[in-house]
Amino acid sequence: MARRERTRHLIELGGLVQKSGLVDLTEDDRATLYGAMLDLAARAQQDSDVLTLWKRRGKRAFEAEADALIET
Repeated sequence: MARRERTRHLIELGGLVQKSGLVDLTEDDRATLYGAMLDLAARAQQDSDVLTLWKRRGKRAFEAEADALIET
C-alpha cells in the first residue's frame, strides 16, 4: 500500500513538471530539468520568502485552471 501511494505521489509530481511547461521548454532534457530544480532548491534555502511567492503563484494557477474547466 505504501509503495502504491509513493508511486502515485511521484506520478503527480511528474505531472506538475509537465504542466509547468518545463518539459517542453527543456525539450525533455532531464539533466537540464534536474539542474533547474537544484537551482530552485538553492534559491528557496537562501530566501524563504520565495516559497511564499511560489505557493501563491501555484494556487492562482490551480484556481485559474479549475475556473477554465468550469467554463467549458
